[in-house]
Amino acid sequence: MKRAGVLLLAAVPVIATGVYFVMPTDSADAPPAAPPSVTAQSAREDAKDRAEQEHEREREKDDSVVADMPPGLAAPAKKELAQRLVASAEHSTTDWRATYGAVEDEGDGCGYTAGIIGFCTGTHDLLVLVERYTEEHPDNGLASYLPALRKVDGSDSHEGLDPGFPAAWEAEAEVPAFREAQEAERDRVYFEPAVRLAKLDGLGTLGQFVYFDAMVFHGPDTDADGFYALRERALKQAKTPAAGGPEETYLNTFLDVRREAMLTRYPEHDASRVDTAQRRFLKAGNLDLDTPLAWEMYGDHYRLP
Repeated sequence: MKRAGVLLLAAVPVIATGVYFVMPTDSADAPPAAPPSVTAQSAREDAKDRAEQEHEREREKDDSVVADMPPGLAAPAKKELAQRLVASAEHSTTDWRATYGAVEDEGDGCGYTAGIIGFCTGTHDLLVLVERYTEEHPDNGLASYLPALRKVDGSDSHEGLDPGFPAAWEAEAEVPAFREAQEAERDRVYFEPAVRLAKLDGLGTLGQFVYFDAMVFHGPDTDADGFYALRERALKQAKTPAAGGPEETYLNTFLDVRREAMLTRYPEHDASRVDTAQRRFLKAGNLDLDTPLAWEMYGDHYRLP
């Protein structure tokens, strides 16, 4: 669950700088008083340690709660369905396993977008994927691009990547280990955090997918248009089921917030992911995301039996 780590840090006591008087002592062996800066630093470190321990206890408590819940979107068949739905939006296909080698610059300011979940050279996740993969497979065909990937991270630049990076990605995507690495990073960064938080919010399988797709598109960030910021805005307007609110009401509110953010960021795009897919499932009352499913994405029609 998204715990307010920043708020926990607010518990750190503020150490005011005071006036210190040196008092005489009769004991020549008395240890010198610790400098004020050392005392303050120790207090801050102690408070930080306490905050981290409390955070870990809360996380373990949440993990226990999630472990007792039904698998929901994490069930193998539902997870497969989720990957197909996301692929229809990211790659215009429901065959997500055909997209390991996909790589192109979509002109959206994110640099190269590549792989099964749309890892981007400009949004850090592609860099982390290649770094983690290289730790296990140092001689891979993408390792030589790591200096360039670090340099362009956070921008849409291709400096140091052209002309060879797309071909190198496509070639590496034929390697089973790199395919496994893509899936592992998708799960670690996007799927597992989204499903976990959705369960803690009391959402069913559809709601878990709504969170997952939003995290893929908006990123697992706390900035103004990141996933967590969108959730915070939705929480100000509607209660989650875990807080006693109707599930349909909360999901409609979240989708409203998300749609606005999508069109603000990319006004030239449509909001098919919301309007003709997730909203359609919600209006049908399909909170368990049961098949058959029919939806539209950017004018294309899809159906899963």
